[in-house]
Amino acid sequence: MKKNICVFCGASEGNRPEYRMAAEQLGMTIAKHNRRLIYGGGNKGLMGVIANAVLAHGGEVIGIIPERLVKAETAHHGITRLEVVENMHQRKARLTELADGFIAMPGGTGTLEELFEVWTGMQIGYHEKPVALLNSQFWQPMLNFLEHAVQEGFIRDSFYRTLIVADVAEEMLEKMDNFIPKDLQRWVKK
Repeated sequence: MKKNICVFCGASEGNRPEYRMAAEQLGMTIAKHNRRLIYGGGNKGLMGVIANAVLAHGGEVIGIIPERLVKAETAHHGITRLEVVENMHQRKARLTELADGFIAMPGGTGTLEELFEVWTGMQIGYHEKPVALLNSQFWQPMLNFLEHAVQEGFIRDSFYRTLIVADVAEEMLEKMDNFIPKDLQRWVKK
């Protein structure tokens, strides 16, 4: 069965060329490993870059986009399948439903919100799907804060360690394939 990799990332390319290169590399790796990209359905920024990279390497892309963003002309109409939903809540629910794992790349408030929603969903038992961050340099300030929250007693260290962090797409997919959330073993069937 083909695994669906949901990628959260910016509708902007950011200020560094490394972000675009990482999106291209991840897109190529997803296609090469016969995975299907599930993403927000946009044609701009890193969203458009990763979708185009998957397609350029023969992969499949499913985009989920709210009507409002279709009207704003940000929908990617050249992907394998574009699903239009009513609002952002439906978009996130559908992304989560389709995904076998989640990767967050550099992005803004939407990316952060999606990342924390799926990671929290894992913590409270809604799913056991891996959650990963690609590009540790970008994420390091947030990781520092999360480590601070662990030290202050607001996040369990064992749960914090369920978050996969990697800089290389191949390594990330391998870690996701071997993922068993140590803190959540009570939900893993032996």
